[in-house]
Amino acid sequence: MRVLVAEDERALAELIAEGLRRHAMAVDVAYDGAAALERVAVNDYDVLVLDRDLPEVHGDDVCRALAESGADVRILMLTASGAVHERVQGLDLGADDYLPKPFEYAELLARVRALGRRSRPPLPPVLRRSGVVVDAPRRQAFRDGRYLPLSRKEYAVLEVLMRAQGSIVSTEELLERAWDENTDPFTTVVKVTVSKLRGKLGDPPVIMTVPGSGYRL
Repeated sequence: MRVLVAEDERALAELIAEGLRRHAMAVDVAYDGAAALERVAVNDYDVLVLDRDLPEVHGDDVCRALAESGADVRILMLTASGAVHERVQGLDLGADDYLPKPFEYAELLARVRALGRRSRPPLPPVLRRSGVVVDAPRRQAFRDGRYLPLSRKEYAVLEVLMRAQGSIVSTEELLERAWDENTDPFTTVVKVTVSKLRGKLGDPPVIMTVPGSGYRL
């Protein structure tokens, strides 16, 4: 899952971002509304965690602009006000969900995950293919019943390949889905991560390289 956090309180923004990264999400951060709109225009995000009171472009205007443009990103709006009329107003602007501050991090994570599931064609929370099992809610993976001690990026790559259900996933798409915007597009990080993932999955190999196209599980 790829997430954009738009929050002008930098400490809070980084705290949210790092917490989501610990759950194998690729996370970018914007500190004002204008930057948030720019990033959504050039990157494919599943979820936007949007502070309502942003500088440059107000969060309400960001939400309204994205709703009017038909952007696919799901919006979780954050605000210091939890009044019912404020929540109703936020949802009417086009937000998919609404969370007042202060919030419990576990609830934020659950809401981001729920919105992420809605941004893609529905799939069961536990994915199974070729003896590989990915338990998305618990962020765990198994091969023929054997637990796989995967790094965050190895798990993220495996989940993207599993969700593709046998379709080819390009290197560019893996970069888009599992890494953030600061990753060099010419890096070999995908190749290296896939190699390590293959080693942990063991034999017989289940991740196939499709020359000139990408990878398939």
